[in-house]
Amino acid sequence: MKTHDVFNQSTPLVDYDTAAHPVIDEALVRAGAESALDEVHAVGRDAGSARTQLLGELAEQHPPILQTHDRFGRRADRVVYDPSYHDLMHRAVEYGLHATAWTDPRPQSHLIRAAKFSAWQVVDAGHGCPVSMTYAAVPALRADPEIANTFVPLLTSRTYDPELAIPTTKAGIIAGMSMTEKQGGSDVRANTTVATPQPDGTYRIVGHKWFTSAPMSDILLTLAVAPGGLTCFVLPRVLPDGALNPIRLQRLKDKLGNKSNASSEIEYENAVGWRLGDEGRGVPTIIEMVNGTRLDCTLATANLMRHGVTLAAHHVSERAAFGKTLVDQPLMRNVLADLAVEAEASMTVGLWLASLTDAAYAGDERAALLRRIGLSVSKYYVCKRGPAHVAEALECFGGNGYVEESGMPRLFRESPLPSIWEGSGNVAALDTLRAVARQPDSLATLFEEFDSVAGTDHRLDAFVARLKHSFTDLDDLEFRARAVVGDLALALQGTLLVRFGHPAVADAFTGSRLAGEWGTVFGTLDRSVDVATIIERSTPKV
Repeated sequence: MKTHDVFNQSTPLVDYDTAAHPVIDEALVRAGAESALDEVHAVGRDAGSARTQLLGELAEQHPPILQTHDRFGRRADRVVYDPSYHDLMHRAVEYGLHATAWTDPRPQSHLIRAAKFSAWQVVDAGHGCPVSMTYAAVPALRADPEIANTFVPLLTSRTYDPELAIPTTKAGIIAGMSMTEKQGGSDVRANTTVATPQPDGTYRIVGHKWFTSAPMSDILLTLAVAPGGLTCFVLPRVLPDGALNPIRLQRLKDKLGNKSNASSEIEYENAVGWRLGDEGRGVPTIIEMVNGTRLDCTLATANLMRHGVTLAAHHVSERAAFGKTLVDQPLMRNVLADLAVEAEASMTVGLWLASLTDAAYAGDERAALLRRIGLSVSKYYVCKRGPAHVAEALECFGGNGYVEESGMPRLFRESPLPSIWEGSGNVAALDTLRAVARQPDSLATLFEEFDSVAGTDHRLDAFVARLKHSFTDLDDLEFRARAVVGDLALALQGTLLVRFGHPAVADAFTGSRLAGEWGTVFGTLDRSVDVATIIERSTPKV
């Protein structure tokens, strides 16, 4: 008798289009970017191919190695990556997932880039970090036209060159970020790194940075205290004369996830930097970079959800229990549909924010206000939802989901990162209140957005009315920040789904998230919900 026949197991999900989700197509068509559909789906087919999926696994399994010295004892300060990482970076840059949106003449360039970034991220989240920082660095660099003219053409190039060399001698460069310190974290005004001006116009930077992401980047944006206060600086890894800038890589962080990406502690030992913006204006200068990475945090989490649902839907459509395929079991259908609703709502708001980026940088002041507050509330709420969502998607696999080969543990380890990056939950929630205090019109504009669909869904109307009332009592607003900001995010997602989403998804969202009947776990949708349509939208087409 054979004892090891394999049956009732799902097949690997490979050779499919990771961009094949209606939300992506609908967002592009709605924005008038139909011509980009082929481009986006080409990225999706590459990302979903067996070969590219293997590269992502290899990059995760073989994390970067720090080389502090060469064999002769000289400082090297290099990070050595697995070849799979460089292969992924080459293609990400060739696809323009980094900074090319800033020079792409199409009016929907940021939305198109967001769609491609979302399709590609299912391969490996780690290398997406330097890709995202390179994207976000461009508007910050434009604070100084001379620096921008030097570096932006190289950042927007579609050539990836990993060699450590003088930036201006390369065909393309990557940017990193080095702001937080061990004593301050998100409180960057507590930074102790010092910048001393030099006669030639440069500054000498001395200090320790607790988290520097992608330290092998060609240029690093950093914050340091100059005579005029906290200031932003650009530091090249290699100086114009070919010497290594004395940026000492002390160690790489041993992280929960994001293994393919190097996060490091560094020492600036009289490193040379160029001032970016005026002295004392470091935070306003760097905030443009922060806003770009917050957008990518929202997109990354939304895509993590979408990918988790895709993997779960594929598994339950091929696995049977108790006489039925799992996807035909009523309770599993409720869980899967509920997960799909969350993912679709998050993807919808993420792509909407990318469209607002297009409009804001084209001079639309209303879009800029909406983007500012929309990024804060969505970065807080969407990223908070990620870990619980991935945990439930993992559970759809049963014990198989707890095994590395399923890919779900990797998603689970990755899920907390976007909520921590660019400010953890409390910081993100308080940033929303700060935005409202400094730009009251931003909240008024967001309420106008909610009111634009008034009368369409009574559950949304009632939720928005309660939300507006919560702002009448400002005495303990900071204490209630998470609740208030979370409700703003829910109202925004509900508004966008009612306006743009599939009716079945919008109905499920407002009925469960806004009507006060939502359970504390996924899989508590009302029996009136059209789960069949929702599941169909999230099931991969292999």
